[in-house]
Amino acid sequence: MIELLDAISTPTRLLSDYIAGALARPLPDAVAEKVRHHVLDTLAAMVSGSRLRPGVMAIGYAASLGGVAEASVVGASLRTSAVNAALANGMLAHADETDDSHAPSRTHPGCAVIPAALAVAERMHATGEQFLRAVVLGYDVGARLNYALGPDAFAATSRSTHSFGGVFGAGAAAGALLGLDAVRVRHLLSFCAQQASGVACHVRDQDHIEKAFDFGGMPARGGVTAATMVAHGFTGVDDVFSGERNFFEAYSPEPGPTKLADALGERFEIMQTNIKKWSVGSPAQSALDAVSQLIEGAKPVLSEIVAIRVHLPTRSARTVDNAPMPDINVQHLIALLLVDGALTFHSVHDHARMRDPTVLALRRKVEIVPSEELMTARPRRQAIVQITLRDGRMLSHRTRAVRGTADNPMTRAEVEAKALDLTTGVLGSERASKLVEACRSIEHIGDLCELRPYWEVSTEPAPGRSA
Repeated sequence: MIELLDAISTPTRLLSDYIAGALARPLPDAVAEKVRHHVLDTLAAMVSGSRLRPGVMAIGYAASLGGVAEASVVGASLRTSAVNAALANGMLAHADETDDSHAPSRTHPGCAVIPAALAVAERMHATGEQFLRAVVLGYDVGARLNYALGPDAFAATSRSTHSFGGVFGAGAAAGALLGLDAVRVRHLLSFCAQQASGVACHVRDQDHIEKAFDFGGMPARGGVTAATMVAHGFTGVDDVFSGERNFFEAYSPEPGPTKLADALGERFEIMQTNIKKWSVGSPAQSALDAVSQLIEGAKPVLSEIVAIRVHLPTRSARTVDNAPMPDINVQHLIALLLVDGALTFHSVHDHARMRDPTVLALRRKVEIVPSEELMTARPRRQAIVQITLRDGRMLSHRTRAVRGTADNPMTRAEVEAKALDLTTGVLGSERASKLVEACRSIEHIGDLCELRPYWEVSTEPAPGRSA
């Protein structure tokens, strides 16, 4: 097919050229280390998610579809097509709230990009190094797509920023692994645009099943679908971002198309992506950081606590204030942390603990205070926790840089400890440890399919919220 280059806008040309050449570019050392952390963290989220209800539903659905055995489904003994595997693993990765997040673009990149890259890497028998480069690319493209839309204004229209950025990030990662040249990448981007979808009503999803699809399964599936169709020979619009009836005209009143390719190869978005210290929703992280600091320093006695006030950004407060799920409910999580002195993946997903009399009594003392001042504070998602004691003293701590964010990153040891907490119950301690070890040097793996024995499980998960 002959393409008229002068009809291609500069941002689209720069972006498509960059995607097409991504696998040939070595990653800076710091970026390579950071992507290893995110791959392990997301794989751990998939493993733990395979035993939560959204993951169980996703595995059962993927099994019902059949498909050529190209890629594996984590936490199961199922192999299916790359498209189906991306869908299932994307839902596993966001089966709860333990996956990573990128605050500036309002996306959860890992649960879309990594399942898509994993599925195609297995299909293509890609090396670990190729896989890592594709993942970094996906984070870069997904974030920039949302930057170009204007993420805050876009979210204000009740669209899902997570789904839109995710499908382009997943598509870019998959397309690079499939070896698409720049012309075909431009067609891939058009197919991603046709599949970009998502309404932010997912905030009302109490079972987290639709939300897991919206954040992870749908964009991962859409990106792999777009990439594999173009690799099969499908052709499309040469530049979906400019010209008549283009993507930005459809979705953004004030787009910034130049942001699509801004600082590609210089600014790596994975370096600005957060890994959650706690296996709970992002808005709860700062509050739990503050409480843990108070426990470590002041060591409050539970019987002496009269009241706990938690100041959160207004938008965050709406999400977590007495939410129905234990891993989202800040009142419950703070009470649980104070009672137990620590939080584990099991404890934050244990619905029975929401009826624990000791936890309930303390939970009633926790008040969420929405704060407009914290809405604009930087770094984002700060929290102030104030604990009033019976003798009139007030213990207070303000979390400014949440642990695991770009402003206060977790160490490799912390990321690995979290991964072991998430995976040991499903994989057993030996295989969980081997998965952690493999991710330390994943770039040296000659065929990513070699990792399958670490996450494939012969016993299928039983229906239910958790195992």
